Amino acid sequence: MEQLPTTGRYAFLAEPFHCDFSQRLFMGHLGNQLLNAADFHSSEHGYGLRYLNTIGKTWVLSRLSIEMTDMPRMYDKFYIETWIDDVFKSFTSRNFKILGTENHVYGYGKSMWAMIDTKSRQPVDLLAVNDGKITEYVEKGKSCPIEKSSRVKMGKIAEYISSIDTYYNDVDINGHINSIKYIEHVLDLWSLEWYEAHLLKRFEVAYVAEAHLGDKLKFYRAPASSTNTNDFFVRITKSNTEGETEVCRARLLF
Repeated sequence: MEQLPTTGRYAFLAEPFHCDFSQRLFMGHLGNQLLNAADFHSSEHGYGLRYLNTIGKTWVLSRLSIEMTDMPRMYDKFYIETWIDDVFKSFTSRNFKILGTENHVYGYGKSMWAMIDTKSRQPVDLLAVNDGKITEYVEKGKSCPIEKSSRVKMGKIAEYISSIDTYYNDVDINGHINSIKYIEHVLDLWSLEWYEAHLLKRFEVAYVAEAHLGDKLKFYRAPASSTNTNDFFVRITKSNTEGETEVCRARLLF
């Protein structure tokens, strides 16, 4: 059987109603398309969500970094290349490259994914799935020139900004709050006037715990740098009958 290519390339369109006031693609919609590309690629290689769900397993996003020099504009056709650059027992790291026509590079992404049991919600040995064939699709010869995704370490002191309730549209196929919804909610912490004057260069998020329908999300913000006023940390917690628990941390560089 012919070996499948280790890098996948998928075409997308910056649809008008997925763009913001500047006619650029929303970062949240770009995030969704990165996740779509990841599933297209993993499905082609026997590790997609449709198959994993039949054996009681699924992928969950653990970390994501997106670094852009520009964003696709309304009606622009763009492409996402994606490849796995390393595999561990319960995690895999996946890279992205976002390109336009004539191979214009908009930016890059790096991510970490965990394979978990859908009932226990605990990590499982992904090397035991399909006899560990995922290791055959690791791409070692392709670089991704941005900093890797991190745990986004931030101090305990941060300013409370706002809170929101969670509803039907926040929940994804895994039954928890959608990974990209966190990104959208974080970006809403800044005003329209801010975005008129600032372009988001890098967004980094690390997921710590799951939140579910009915949880209240609280948002805290702190400077990430003592010298750069366009560099921020954000902490998100969930509040329910069990108390308040951190669910994810983000860093934004404008």
